[in-house]
Amino acid sequence: MDKYVINGGRPLNGEIHVSGMKNAAVPIILSSILVEGKVTIENVPDISDVRISLEILEAMGAIVNYIDKNTVEIDTTDINPELTPQHLVGKMRASYYLIGAELARFGRATVDCPGGCDFGSRPIDQHIKGFDALGADVVTVNGKHIDASTDPEKGLVGTSVYMDVVSVGATINIMIAAVKAKGTTIIENAAHEPHIVDTANFLNTCGARISGAGTDVIKIHGVDSLTGTTYAIIPDMIEAGTYMVLAAATEGKLKISNVIPKHLESISAKLVEMGAIIEEEDESVTVYRDAPLSNVSVKTLPYPGFPTDMNPQICVLSCLANGKSTITEGVWDSRFRYVEELKRMGASINVEKSTAEVTGVESLTPAKVRAVDLRAGAAMVIAALAADGKSEIEEIYHIERGYENIIEKLRLVGADITKVTEE
Repeated sequence: MDKYVINGGRPLNGEIHVSGMKNAAVPIILSSILVEGKVTIENVPDISDVRISLEILEAMGAIVNYIDKNTVEIDTTDINPELTPQHLVGKMRASYYLIGAELARFGRATVDCPGGCDFGSRPIDQHIKGFDALGADVVTVNGKHIDASTDPEKGLVGTSVYMDVVSVGATINIMIAAVKAKGTTIIENAAHEPHIVDTANFLNTCGARISGAGTDVIKIHGVDSLTGTTYAIIPDMIEAGTYMVLAAATEGKLKISNVIPKHLESISAKLVEMGAIIEEEDESVTVYRDAPLSNVSVKTLPYPGFPTDMNPQICVLSCLANGKSTITEGVWDSRFRYVEELKRMGASINVEKSTAEVTGVESLTPAKVRAVDLRAGAAMVIAALAADGKSEIEEIYHIERGYENIIEKLRLVGADITKVTEE
């Protein structure tokens, strides 16, 4: 059982370099199944979801070589879908991209239901709707795994797919499946997130014909084959946002480098509204404050709105602000499961349905808490570093799914944080 032990209550100052985006790295890695030849992927974050993705490909027969810690070479020429390691598939949510990739290359896929963070009901019905429209026959067996197949003569055929709800995962998955479909596929009411654009850009450098990624309508003109390429993953906007909040919460001054400031606009706007000062450069933002925090009203929305993955972090900051703040969750049910952990640290939060009312307190108090999911875990780290005294965070495997070298990065800016292993 690993945990973090944190002695908080001190301002953090210095520079933190942001890693490649987790939510882009996983679909890009798994969509390499479509490529005939070697792909070299740069700026790959060294996190557990990425390592699991690469282990899945290796178990299926791919050749995976690390050029360095953050650059990996993948050759899926001899991959075999019959060898999909279901015990690994169940360890992360984004393993559902295997369905789209395997359907596109082999015309069939058998994948256990994905794991990852549990936010209540997170159906993949929009993914299945897209696969059905493309001509696949998709069956869920005993609620445990998904069998998908196509007519061997027809394969996948381009079509129009209207998303009933804006779904990032479904948009990417249908896009991956449609890359080698016959004809043209049009995805309407598509999600806009930067990692959708990044995945499309990767596939296009391999020879795909995708246009409109980042808009409501994405068009995919099917191609016969994809070839190898070298591609660098974009910086992680959620990691950057997490450290931006951390600067404000600890009353420190942090330069967050290797970022795309435009991707951070909704986060920056709320931090400025709360009283933070943000200085932008081409590839960095510097965050600090010289006055008490003000209350704020936040509603999470699909990009370019305020991201749901920043809900727990902004809640911690609201706990330290004057007055009452409201945080309304507009994307995932059960996102507020972390609230009980913050209450252990003296937070005053009342949740009614999809809205949390947060009354600011003078300070948070150290406590033993859990990381109930990935972003909630990041919020616990922020809270512990802001609280004056010793805190412990358990179930940190959630945090390490999405934050590369978090201990080393925090220590470099003055944090007292240690990873401890207990029997």
